[in-house]
Amino acid sequence: MDIQQTEFPGLLILTPRVFADDRGFFKETFQQERYEQAGITGPFVQDNHSRSSAGILRGLHFQIQHPQAKLVFAVEGEILDVCVDLRKNSPTFGKSISVLLSAENHKQLFVPAGFAHGFYVLSPRADFMYKCTDYYFPEYERTLLWNDPALEIEWPLQGEPILSEKDRKGLPLSECEIFESL
Repeated sequence: MDIQQTEFPGLLILTPRVFADDRGFFKETFQQERYEQAGITGPFVQDNHSRSSAGILRGLHFQIQHPQAKLVFAVEGEILDVCVDLRKNSPTFGKSISVLLSAENHKQLFVPAGFAHGFYVLSPRADFMYKCTDYYFPEYERTLLWNDPALEIEWPLQGEPILSEKDRKGLPLSECEIFESL
């Protein structure tokens, strides 16, 4: 497995080994011991699978209590995955990172607790999987405004994005709750 450090403390880009031949391919999407050696300790308690069509933008979501670290990857299609550091004491607080995840590049992103997370679908359809270190608590979920100019995110929009009502009503960074102690 190739592990790429980013400028964001704890946020890693991982590329598992892929064994391909004329029949297709095989890869481990998670192996606890190997991921622990990379500093990803979990434990993971919930797996999620999301399917979206081209032009759908989901996010930027986070839980103010029971924050979740996530291991994310695309199993079909292509997405631009975006994370915003909301850890007040982090040197990258308020900054974003964007990573292209696709079924073809096999990349995974480990997103530590304390980040807002979202993605934009670039292909006709995308299936997106993610493991979480805590359960989903809707009462603690918050949404950071996806197009807040303060975030300087360069979304590769192909027309107007398709948004949920929750995502349309996200708050700018200046009004969002943030993580004081992560």
